[in-house]
Formats: sequence, C-alpha cells, structure tokens
Amino acid sequence: MSASYANDKRFPGGLRTGDQYIGGLKNDGRRVFIDGEEVADVTGHPAFREAVRSIADLYDIASDPANRELMTFPSPATGEPVNRIWQVPRSEADLHARRAAIARWSEATFGLMGRSPDHVAGFFVGWASAPEVFARNGAAERADNFMRFFEFLRDRDIFITYTIVPPQIDRSKPMHQQNPADLYAGVVDERDDGVVIRGAQMLGTGTALSDYVCLSQVSPVRPGDENHAINVAIACNAPGVKIYSRRSYAAAASSTFDYPLASRFDETDALVVFDDVLVPWEQVFVYKDIEICRDQWWDTGAHTMGNHQAQIRLCTKLQFLMGLAKRIAEMNGVDSIPAVQTLLGDMASYAAMIEGLVEAQIATCTTNANGIVVPGRQALYAAMALQVDVYPRILNLMRELCGGGVIQLPSSARDFENPEIRADIDRYTHSPGYSGEERVKLMKLAWDLIGSEFAGRHDQYEKFYAGAPFVVKSRMYQAYNFDKSRDLVDAALAGYDLSGRRRK
Repeated sequence: MSASYANDKRFPGGLRTGDQYIGGLKNDGRRVFIDGEEVADVTGHPAFREAVRSIADLYDIASDPANRELMTFPSPATGEPVNRIWQVPRSEADLHARRAAIARWSEATFGLMGRSPDHVAGFFVGWASAPEVFARNGAAERADNFMRFFEFLRDRDIFITYTIVPPQIDRSKPMHQQNPADLYAGVVDERDDGVVIRGAQMLGTGTALSDYVCLSQVSPVRPGDENHAINVAIACNAPGVKIYSRRSYAAAASSTFDYPLASRFDETDALVVFDDVLVPWEQVFVYKDIEICRDQWWDTGAHTMGNHQAQIRLCTKLQFLMGLAKRIAEMNGVDSIPAVQTLLGDMASYAAMIEGLVEAQIATCTTNANGIVVPGRQALYAAMALQVDVYPRILNLMRELCGGGVIQLPSSARDFENPEIRADIDRYTHSPGYSGEERVKLMKLAWDLIGSEFAGRHDQYEKFYAGAPFVVKSRMYQAYNFDKSRDLVDAALAGYDLSGRRRK
C-alpha cells in the first residue's frame, strides 16, 4: 500500500487490543474542547475516559483468541484474522455471522453506544459492495482510492465515525447560499497534494473517541452545492480539525453506582469544525459530484448495511430494557398480577417485533451484480420507521411500571457511608430478597435508562439518528412492495361488476 496513511505507526496492523486502541488515542495531537477548555488527552479526561475504556473493551473482545471464530474472518489481502465488522457478505450465512459479532459487541455496551466502531464500518462495507458507483462520471481513480482506504481500515482495525449532516443554521436555503458560503463543510481550495476543507458538520457522535472521521452528505445536495458534494476521510488529529463536545454526562455523574450507564457509555456528540483542513487526494472518494454523492447511499449497500448494524444494536438495547423491567416487577412482587403481565407483554411485543424484523432483513436479503449480499430493505425501513414510535413507547411503559420507585431514592452512594442514613435505607427501602442497597442499585440503573439526562439523550437519539421521522418513513414508502398490493386490488376489482360476481 503506497498511500501515506499506511505509514501511521499508531496502527501496526491486524486485530487491535484495547491497549493498542488507547495508545493510539493518547496525546495524538487531536483538538477536543469541552467546558471552555481544550482537552490534552481524551484517554484521561473524565468526560471521555470511561467511554474510551468501553470501546477498548470491544477491541479486547474481538482480539481475544477465544472469540476468533465469532469475531473474525480471514483478510482477503493477507489471510490473517481481521475484525468481522469489516466482512463484505457474500451469502446469507455471512450476514448471520456479521450479526452474531455485532450482537456480541452490543451486549458489552447493553446497546447504548450507537457509534461503536461497527456502525460506520457497516457503511464502508456497503460502499465496498459496489465500488463502481464511485467510478461514475469518469472518476475511476476515486473508486481505487476508496478500495485502498477500505483495505486500510479493515486490515488495521481502524475506528472511523462520520459527520454527514450540516449544522442547523438556515435549513431554508441550500448549502451554497448560506451566509457566509463556507459555514457548511466543503471544499474551498484545490492543491496538487489535496483539497482544503472549511466549515462545520454535525453530528459527530463518537468523533472525540475515534481515529478517523468520514465527511460526506446524506442530506440532499442541489445544483450549486458541488463544493459540499464530497466524501473524504480525515484523521481526527489532522491539523485544523476541532471537535466541540456537548456536555458530558459521564463527567457530571456523581459515581458509577448512581449513574451506572452514563458514567461508562457516554460516547458524546460533537460539532466538528474543519478549519482549512488539507485532505490528501488519496483520501478523497467523491469530489464535487452531486450525482455520486447521492447515489453512494442508495445504489450501494451502504445505507442498508449501516442501519442493519443499528437495528442489531437496538435489539440488544430492548432486550436489556425487558430484562430490567422483569427484574423490577419480580423485586416489587407484582409479576404475577395480570395487569403487570399485560404491561410487560405489551413491552415484549414491541421488542420481539424489532427482533423479528432484523431476522427478516437477513431472510429477505438480495444479491447485487458483484455477488455481494445486502439485507432486505423493506424489513429494514419498516424497523426504522417503527423504532421512532416503539422506543419512546417502551420507555413510557417502563416508567409506568417503576412509578415513584425511581424517584424515591437516596441522593447518592455516599448516603450508604453514613450509618444513620444507611440504617433507615436498609429498613425502609428493601424488598423481599433484596437488601436496601440492592434495591437502590437496581432502581438507579433503571433511572439512568429512562429518566436521567443520559436517558433523555438516548430517547432523542433513537428518534433521530437516522434522520427526521418523516424522512425515515418516506424511505419505507419507497421500499415497500406496492406492486403486489396493486395486483391484489386489481384482482378484487376484476372479480365483480354492476351485474354481480364474475365467473372465471
């Protein structure tokens, strides 16, 4: 591989361990800002430290020899085992294998890290299923650039995220009509050694924790927006990249006991600013081409593969919610009450529906002209459209189940250090089979999933991570097989007239 990124010593090649991932981030020169200050080292800062550790745990799972069959496949280039998140599926069995690996990772985070390394890997796998799309309009070199970079990601186990939506500045105007014109990230100069990018992009979830960020547009680009019709890969520590994190729920957590989820799995969202960032030509895959910028999502398996991963993760998250709901009902001694069983059954029906649609995505997979298999789009977009309503519905049912139990809780873990307070907690907050400490621990876990600021962010994330609900549902409209439905209506109409039933 002759590309300059291949010489980056942070990525020695092969499966990464957690320590190698952390070592690659540590003091690598990236510019991350939070609470008015620049972060010198994300691996040690309280806003990011535990999320970094959670990602490192994923790499340890994948590189563990005991998980070799589950988590890896042989690299087509080297024959060495590489992370299965980069596997380009050629059969339904390959899709099942990818799902099993993705599910294993999601279980380690309880489905709470939406931008773990397997998410954007899914989009790159989808692009690799039809690289000829990048070669359209005489851009064969761009397709070659993409495939070389994809092999780099795969064989070095790179963590890449993306920023593919412009900031909410003035959505009534196209990108090139913003004032000034370089507010949205795009090309402002072209040089012999690459292109210069200026502007901002959202939503950089996980960017502070990743190695690279993919900058492109999933929002519609119009004539005149050519400077923004791009797809490029940029190292997160490249000069000119600035990552502005939202408030950290992890840093605000008083303890892991009080906020067991926020303290460990807050991947943070960010506004990413590109302040005259030079991107080498070898990292440019779409360049000022409105047609390819649009088609890269829909004429390849990218949008399908990336969101298939998200649905697998969501299944785990819903399973976690169901397990927590059942445990709380048992602890409160109400699991045998018909009304509670009905509530749990209502919740379970939604969780099972999403899980069944993930199964259907694999069962209805299709094969493209390159022999690559992609999940069925009708089942995928059905799940995504339902998710917008299902996730908040399950949360509300969980709140109904918990009642005031998630509010009537000790102020913090420090209350247990005071003998007088602890004695009253033990006396008045225990349940049969559960000590006061055990009950508080379980209910604080529930609160962090349904009521804390971290929980509120997740509610918003599951509604909007794939775009506004009307956009998601319009994709369902486009994917649904109306031809079969139309045929049934035609058959019904043909079966009778004014004189009555027609004989065949």
